[in-house]
Amino acid sequence: MIQHIRLVAAREFRQVAMTRSFWLTLLILPLVFALGPLASRFMDKSDTDTVMVIDQAGGSAGAAIRQRVELDGQRATLDALARYVRRHDLQRADPSAPWAQGDHWFGDAEVARFVASGGLPTARAAIARVSPKNAEAFDAPDPDYRVVDTPPALATAAPATLDQALEPYLRPGDKSNRKPVDYVILIPHDFGPSPAIRVWANGAPRGSLMAMLQGVLTPDLRTRFLAGAGTPAATAQAANAVAPAIQVTTPPPGSGRERMLIRSILPLACAYILLMSLVLSGSWMLQGTVEERSNELLETVLACISPSELMYGKLAGTVAIGLSMILTWAACGAFAAYATHGAIADVIRPALEPVSSLGSVLTILYFFVAGYMMVAMIFLVIGAVSNSMRDAQGYLMPVILLIMMPFTLLVQAVLRGAGGTAVEVLTWVPLWSPFTVLARLGTGIPTWEVVGSGVVLAAFVVIEILLLGRVFRASLLNEGRRSLPEMLKLMRQPG
Repeated sequence: MIQHIRLVAAREFRQVAMTRSFWLTLLILPLVFALGPLASRFMDKSDTDTVMVIDQAGGSAGAAIRQRVELDGQRATLDALARYVRRHDLQRADPSAPWAQGDHWFGDAEVARFVASGGLPTARAAIARVSPKNAEAFDAPDPDYRVVDTPPALATAAPATLDQALEPYLRPGDKSNRKPVDYVILIPHDFGPSPAIRVWANGAPRGSLMAMLQGVLTPDLRTRFLAGAGTPAATAQAANAVAPAIQVTTPPPGSGRERMLIRSILPLACAYILLMSLVLSGSWMLQGTVEERSNELLETVLACISPSELMYGKLAGTVAIGLSMILTWAACGAFAAYATHGAIADVIRPALEPVSSLGSVLTILYFFVAGYMMVAMIFLVIGAVSNSMRDAQGYLMPVILLIMMPFTLLVQAVLRGAGGTAVEVLTWVPLWSPFTVLARLGTGIPTWEVVGSGVVLAAFVVIEILLLGRVFRASLLNEGRRSLPEMLKLMRQPG
């Protein structure tokens, strides 16, 4: 019996492994690892919005806006650089530099000191002296805003004519090579006595720009108001310069909320890979079974082996196909984590932490195999009761939708770090427990839940094979499509 099962499993494996779709599916993940960084480099679009400032008041307001845009851009660079230095332990490059003091909220004085010391080029030169040769290079973030030059004609244009004059800059048209300006800010001649300014936005304005304008122009107006009320100008300026010094403590990179997200990457990927490989390998097996029935090959096969041997052999072959796909993808992921360098490796290495123990590895293998046995048995019976792929689709689509239905809810709950009743229920429902347990490994799942759901799943698989096996054996040589009541009747008959 074992020899017959082995022969059927080997035949099932070879039949699927010889198809183009199997090899294309197998190469998907390696191609993603190989082409992902290259594609992102060419496809990334800058999020920087361009800002044009028309200062007709001739005062300090326009200069303050330009200075604030530049300062905020440098602050974003300094913040990202400090996180990079802390993550790679490169503080020794220049212990006195602002970016070596740990990631925190950098005040204007610290940002100004960073710029005065040479900014990012100087920091990169210092870091390069102590950084390993194969280390990931620092990639500075794009600033939120960039100030563009104001054409002289617009600087002196009458406010009433600006709507028409700005049209070629806000919406240059398809034939123009000019890039559209995202925002135009007008500081009118009477700014000060009048608090009104005007903003043209090439779309819905971003809240951060409005907040920046409020933060820059409000002190200027208050200084003017206090000076007009008799307060000395120096006192008014000093009053507006008073601001709280906020110290923010953040967890180290790879901990806190970030740590939870990173730890959830691989378990969620395992659940997703299990889902996809189950659907693919089960579909291949189903198609093979349907073709054997339609070509009347089963009569020849059943002349040599029993229906039970055929069923177990097909199940074993499907599990082998799925595990070969998963092992190949796991090897590619391990290669990307430990044999390469860059952003992908830096994400995958900490993501491997939840599955670094022997217990986690055994849990993943168990739920992978049990999940395959459970879903493959359903697909196998669908193939046995269908005379064509058209018949099989009537059963297949509801089954796939039923399996995939809670997956989105599960992903959202895991990424939020939330458990809740829904996730607990999914853990104990055998049809969904393989995906739920795998997805929860990153956020933490009690050992008793893993063992308990595993026992329930094993019992379900045994009962499923017992009941659906009766339908499979009774339907192999049956002509016509079985209805659901007929299949339920066959389940109740002794095997």
